Amino acid sequence: MLLLLAVLITSWLLWSGQTKPLLLGLGAFSCLLTTYLTRRMGSFDDDVFALRVGPRLMSYWAWLAKEIVHSSIEVARVVIDPRMPISPQVVQIKASASHPVDQAILANSITLTPGTLALDVHRGVIKVHTLTQDGADQLMAGEMDRRVAALRGD
Repeated sequence: MLLLLAVLITSWLLWSGQTKPLLLGLGAFSCLLTTYLTRRMGSFDDDVFALRVGPRLMSYWAWLAKEIVHSSIEVARVVIDPRMPISPQVVQIKASASHPVDQAILANSITLTPGTLALDVHRGVIKVHTLTQDGADQLMAGEMDRRVAALRGD
């Protein structure tokens, strides 16, 4: 709950830009009220919201950053090419991870990578729009899925 409160306060301060005492007090009150109501509702009692930040996640983020840069270069190359060698398509991939948080991480990672967009996640199957056949092939190879499944490490 303290982490939620810290995130709410930080977000409020960054997005509002207000520094007057009355507005700071009202912002703090709204953050405290939101945290209290969230606790009363039991929203975070379930393991669904558990994201374990550790070396595995940091390593995955580093790998994902490298993939985002690589994909950005590839998409730029395709767009600059006068022949415009695109072959848009929709593919479905099965997420190896059964945990909803891991499936969300996989779908969000796909969307963050230029040239791919996760359209739908339903029962572990992710529908993805890809800009090129190469992008579809890389997704179907399953490297991203394998790395996300390894995050939980249970």
